[in-house]
Amino acid sequence: MPTAIVTGASRGLGLALAQELAGDGWRLIVDARGAEALERARAELSRLADVVAVPGDVADDEHRRELVAAAGDRLDVLVNNASVLGPSPQPPLADYPLAELEHVYTVNVLAPLALIQLALPLLRSGSRIVNITSDAAVEPYAGWGGYGSSKAALEQLGNVLRVEHPELLVYTVDPGDMRTQLHQEAFPGEDISDRAEPEESVPGLLALIQGDLPSGRYRARDLVPVEA
Repeated sequence: MPTAIVTGASRGLGLALAQELAGDGWRLIVDARGAEALERARAELSRLADVVAVPGDVADDEHRRELVAAAGDRLDVLVNNASVLGPSPQPPLADYPLAELEHVYTVNVLAPLALIQLALPLLRSGSRIVNITSDAAVEPYAGWGGYGSSKAALEQLGNVLRVEHPELLVYTVDPGDMRTQLHQEAFPGEDISDRAEPEESVPGLLALIQGDLPSGRYRARDLVPVEA
């Protein structure tokens, strides 16, 4: 039975991906900061698969160690999905509070790397690391300097990991704009009902997790286009 860690799995893209993996018979270790929401997700997922839910913050070292310990002696996929936006509404860089920016980098860059470092001994040849990114990592959108630059840093970590660990498949995946809480926080008070549901990005993620595509950066909806 393959095993995956999916962070930020109580809602949005993380939960949608976990649901599909559970339906395919994967053993899952999932986390989120909100214990109640995570327990609801665990109860739902456990109808389909063996699920271990570990509430906590990926920025916390002890929490990360608990996640990896729950995997046992083998891990097939690590999905670094948990992230934070930063201040809402998002400020221009000239006014960005540096303490807030430090927190964004801690969660979006340092935590995924720290989790990878802990997980590496469990990852065999052909195992996958999936880092969830954003088009804000490569496009200079006004107001997205904090979040976007943190995702750009995460992408470069993935680039270097691919070179340093050619035995692994390391993917950077842009899921596209989605109707999620994070996206709503980026546009407070606006109607984001025209954005795609997170489920529309999951087939592309599954194509990477279960397929044979080489390491690299991908846009999820380009891999498996959604039919109109």
